[in-house]
Amino acid sequence: MRFTSTPRGARLARRLVSHRLDEWGHSYAGPANATLTRIAAELVANAVRHGHVPGRDFHLKLTAAGATLRLEVSDTRTERLPELQAPRGEGGRGLLLVEALADKWGVTPRQPGKAVWAEVRLSPATGR
Repeated sequence: MRFTSTPRGARLARRLVSHRLDEWGHSYAGPANATLTRIAAELVANAVRHGHVPGRDFHLKLTAAGATLRLEVSDTRTERLPELQAPRGEGGRGLLLVEALADKWGVTPRQPGKAVWAEVRLSPATGR
């Protein structure tokens, strides 16, 4: 899915992730939907804030493979790779949150830009 690199595009991306998960049987109120939607919120906010290149959009891909849900957000900015940092003031906690919520996450270089991805393995006992 392709979105404008704006706060409005980020909002739409979050909503569509939640909607798609609901279509796949992970209800809006369920833990898997809440977790993936929160991760999506952080990754798309970073794409808009730190990965924005004028005139270029960001892309979001949501896939399910067995018990693993994978979210990938790509932008066209190569020189700003995400890294975990200590929080500063009101901000700087997004990737720490992704680290806490995801089973795995990382960055894959692309031409142009990069893709930041996160995977969540579902547990039958908790639904997450």
